[in-house]
Amino acid sequence: MAEGFSGGLAGVSKTQIESGLAIGLSRFQLARYVIFPQGLMLSVPAFAANVIFLIKETSIFTVLAIPELTNTALDLIGMYYNTNEYLFMLVVAYAIILIPLSILLTWLEKKVRYGTFGN
Repeated sequence: MAEGFSGGLAGVSKTQIESGLAIGLSRFQLARYVIFPQGLMLSVPAFAANVIFLIKETSIFTVLAIPELTNTALDLIGMYYNTNEYLFMLVVAYAIILIPLSILLTWLEKKVRYGTFGN
């Protein structure tokens, strides 16, 4: 995540920064009005990809003591021996989480892309 944001902030062109300094903006104003808005817009695609990756890789969340969906399904399969039903429910659970999130992040990326290039 940090690399995505730092890459976006580093993507702000030097001429934008020099132009802000030339019109008399302070360092704080330059960061607030020039660097952060442009840098955060450039960071949105990397942020969206990382969020979707983290949700798909739910084993990372087990560190935070949140039950992993796959392990929960495997536990239920081991207790009740209904493999197909629980694997189907696992797919449905992932779809419920990922499809709306993917649609939302795609919409956000399109808004940022059009805002950046003026289309």
